[in-house]
Amino acid sequence: MQRIYEPADLLEAELLQGMLASEGIEAHLAGRHLLGAVGELPVSGLFGLLVEDSDAERARQLIAAYNAALPLPGEEPEHVPGVLLC
Repeated sequence: MQRIYEPADLLEAELLQGMLASEGIEAHLAGRHLLGAVGELPVSGLFGLLVEDSDAERARQLIAAYNAALPLPGEEPEHVPGVLLC
């Protein structure tokens, strides 16, 4: 297994895990059980998405595409350009 991405928080981790699952890639979230130790442990590096070696490159491409996505014109709030509110 390879650690392919370090999500910012549990919400992003679960969102990406679901996205990868929808593409047929099983991802495991390392560090989920460390969430209760926040404050005692460093903030960064708690979470990591792991996939099988054979899925690593495709998973990285999907996550890169997700991170590069922009809101469609007209779907972003005027007071916060470049941000899509769901």
